[in-house]
Amino acid sequence: MKKICLSNPDKVITVRECFENYIIKCTVRNLSASTIVCYKDHYRIFEQYIGGQQQLISNINEETINGFILYLRTRCSDITINSYLRSIRAFLNYASENEYIKPFLIPFIKADKKIKETYSDEELKVLLKKPNIKTCNFTEYKTWVFSNYLLATGNRISSALNVRIRDLDFDNSLIQINKSKNRKAQIIPLSSSLVSILKEYLSYRKGSDEDYVFCNTYGDIADIRTYQEMLARYNKKRGVTKTSAHLYRHTFAKKWILNGGDIFRLQKLLGHSDLTVVKEYVNLFSKDLSTGFDQFNPLDSLGLYNNNKKIKFN
Repeated sequence: MKKICLSNPDKVITVRECFENYIIKCTVRNLSASTIVCYKDHYRIFEQYIGGQQQLISNINEETINGFILYLRTRCSDITINSYLRSIRAFLNYASENEYIKPFLIPFIKADKKIKETYSDEELKVLLKKPNIKTCNFTEYKTWVFSNYLLATGNRISSALNVRIRDLDFDNSLIQINKSKNRKAQIIPLSSSLVSILKEYLSYRKGSDEDYVFCNTYGDIADIRTYQEMLARYNKKRGVTKTSAHLYRHTFAKKWILNGGDIFRLQKLLGHSDLTVVKEYVNLFSKDLSTGFDQFNPLDSLGLYNNNKKIKFN
C-alpha cells in the first residue's frame, strides 16, 4: 500500500520531489549558494542510504534517521555526522511543516571536541617572510599578501575574497566586510602592519574602487578553491605541511586570547552571533594559557612565597 502526502491525499510525493520543493524554498529565502550546495551534497548521501529517489517521503521516520546515523559512522567523524544531521533535519522540518511526514525529534549525537589546529610561531615566520619583489612572480607575492591579510583579520576565506578596494578605509584603518556566514555586514579594524602591506600591494595590483582586492586572473571575484590551492602550493614551497586557509582564522583567535584580548571583541571580529564558538576557542587553547601562568596568577604575583625555601617544623 502506497503512503501518501498527509496534506494532499490525492498526491503521492517522493523524497526527491519533496527535496526539490525544499530547495526552491531555500532559494526564495535567499540562502547563500554555499549553504544550498551543502544541503544538496548531504541530501545526495541520504538518498543513497534510503535506496534512491523513488522512496516516498511519508516512509521517512525516526528509525530511518537512526539507521542513517549508523550508516554514516562507518564513513565519517562524529562532527561530520552532526553536519549531515543539521542539513537533513532542516529538510525534514520543512516536510513536517507541510504535513508530508509526522514530526519527530532529530537530536545531534555527542561528539568529542578536537583541538583546532593552528600555525606555530615558527611556521608563521616562514610563511610571512616577505619574498624578494624583484625576483618573485606576482602570484607568490599576492599569496604572501593574502596570508598576511588572513592572519591580521581572522576573516573566512569567502569574506576575504569578497572585499573590494572601496571597502578598505586606510584613513581610519577600517575594513568593511560585506559577505559573512551570518549574512551581516561588519566593520573591523585594519592593523598598521596590514595597512602598509595592502598599500604596497595595491600600488602593484592597481585597479578601481569597484575591483576585488584579491581577484582571479580576469579581475573577477576569485574562486575559493583556486585560492586554497594557491595557498597549499605556497605553503608546500616554503616547507610548511599545513595548508588550510581556515588555520589562519584559528591562529588569529588563539593569538588574540594568548595576547590578553577579551572574548567579547573577539566575537565581534570573527563575526559570530554569540559567544558559543569563542568559548570553544578558550577551552581548546587552555593548555597554551598555562604559559606564564605564575606571572599573572594573583597569588604568585604578590611574591609572598619562595618555592626554593625549605620549610622546617619543630
